[in-house]
Amino acid sequence: MMMGGQQSALNQLVSFLLGVSAAAVLIFFFSSAGGGWSTTTDLSSWANGTVAATAKETNLTSTAAHVEEKANLTNSQAAAAEAAKEEEEKELEKLLAAVADEHKNIIMTSVNEAWAAPGSLLDLFLEGFRAGEGIARFVDHLLIVALDDGAFRRCRDVHLHCYRLAVAGRNFTDEKVFMSEDYLDLVWSKVKLQQRILELGYNFLFTDVDILWFRDPFEQMSMAAHMVTSSDFFVGGAYNPANFPNTGFLYVRSSRRAVGVMEAWRAARASYPGRHEQQVLNEIKRELVERRGVRIQFLDTAHVAGFCSNTRDFATLYTMHANCCVGLGAKLHDLRNLLEEWRAYRRMPDEQRRQGPVRWKVPGICIH
Repeated sequence: MMMGGQQSALNQLVSFLLGVSAAAVLIFFFSSAGGGWSTTTDLSSWANGTVAATAKETNLTSTAAHVEEKANLTNSQAAAAEAAKEEEEKELEKLLAAVADEHKNIIMTSVNEAWAAPGSLLDLFLEGFRAGEGIARFVDHLLIVALDDGAFRRCRDVHLHCYRLAVAGRNFTDEKVFMSEDYLDLVWSKVKLQQRILELGYNFLFTDVDILWFRDPFEQMSMAAHMVTSSDFFVGGAYNPANFPNTGFLYVRSSRRAVGVMEAWRAARASYPGRHEQQVLNEIKRELVERRGVRIQFLDTAHVAGFCSNTRDFATLYTMHANCCVGLGAKLHDLRNLLEEWRAYRRMPDEQRRQGPVRWKVPGICIH
């Protein structure tokens, strides 16, 4: 029995020594091959580094995918914007062809939702054509430019030819305070559209929506003029640049010269920051006349009048502009009264009209 126990113990000792030797060999192998990884800490650090590298690669892949997705979205937005621009251009060309008269003349005005609302300026403007002397036909050649969706919907309710002008980043829905940033962007967007109409080969007569028409204003325009504008103040001489233009009533014939004038006019905005388009035209009018040879006709306020300056005689009146008048309510009040007095004038016998100037009642809120 003693011999068997000794043999068993010897076997256990040999197994233990072999295990220890194998472990030593493995440690030596890893130390030699790994440049000195001799501790559990070294092995743990290696494992953590591998995980960190994998995580970093994953993050980089995710970031690259996000950048690519953003680039694709930007490209998609740019493509959509370009498609919308092309569609807008096609719509404009279609409308111009439908609206133009036989001489390629376009009459145009612009409205926002406040001006286009029922009972507001647009209704009064259209009513003036019906009440005027032989001018109802001009409505067929009128393009109404809507500056917001509300104005466009209302325009479609009352008129056949409506164009939605989009101005990036601007909301023109409400009444705009004179000389506010929105107001300036509004009036300059009008000049840009006018230039495009000229480029497409059409002449335009722009009329502010706060102008009442009574007679045919084309009768007062010279065929020799490149540009015809109403006047805030008329000092005399149809081509005298000392007159003060009012671009709320502006006629321009299409030509290369005319397009160049519009380009120069828009470019001059940068030289006169904070000024509206009429003020800038007043600054550059002499340069246009003297250097570019532009013939600018200034209309006499005896015929194409405004609240700023008029002769108070229905016998000579062609249009009346509610200029020098701030506020939608004030404009509506005075223009409505004027239209009623015009109707009364038209009901007068011819003999009574010929007796002398037929004047309207003043003062109003603005008109004097």
